[in-house]
Amino acid sequence: MRLLEAQEVAYEVFTYDDSITDGVGAAKAMGFEPAQVYKTLAVQLKGNEFALVMIASDRTLDLKRFARAIGLKKASMPTKRGAETATGLKSGGIGALALAHKRWGVYLDEAAKTHDAILVNAGQRGINLKVNVDDLVRVLNAKVIAVTDPPPAADAATDE
Repeated sequence: MRLLEAQEVAYEVFTYDDSITDGVGAAKAMGFEPAQVYKTLAVQLKGNEFALVMIASDRTLDLKRFARAIGLKKASMPTKRGAETATGLKSGGIGALALAHKRWGVYLDEAAKTHDAILVNAGQRGINLKVNVDDLVRVLNAKVIAVTDPPPAADAATDE
C-alpha cells in the first residue's frame, strides 16, 4: 500500500478470512469473479533467480510459454516452501507489490487487459488491493505477456 501511495495510485482494500489460501476462494469470499482476482506466482528461472508472474486465479500458468516469452528455454515452479523462502511471504500472501524491493522481473498475463482494474495480493494473506491495471503495470514496471489459456467454460455445450 505504501508503494501505491508513494506513486499516488488510487486503490481499494478488500479483506477475506486469512485461512483461505487460494485465489478462487478469495475471489468468492470477496464477491468478485475469479477472472478479476490475480494470484502472484514466484517462478524460478535459473539458479537463485526468480520472476513474479501474475495470472487470474482461475487460470494456470503455462511454464513453457512463459519461458519462451522471456527468452529462456525453461522455468520451473519452486515448492511451496521454496517460494516462501525466496519471497519471505507465506503462500497465499505472495504479492508483487510487497516484493517490488527485490527487483525481480514482474510479468502480468495479458488477460488482465480485459479489465479496468484487478485485485492483487497486498503481501499478506487475507488482504487484496483493487488497482487500475495500467497503474499496476506502471508501478511494477511489469511486462504484459500471454502466459495462460482461458479457463474451460463451466457450462460449455457439447457437440452432438
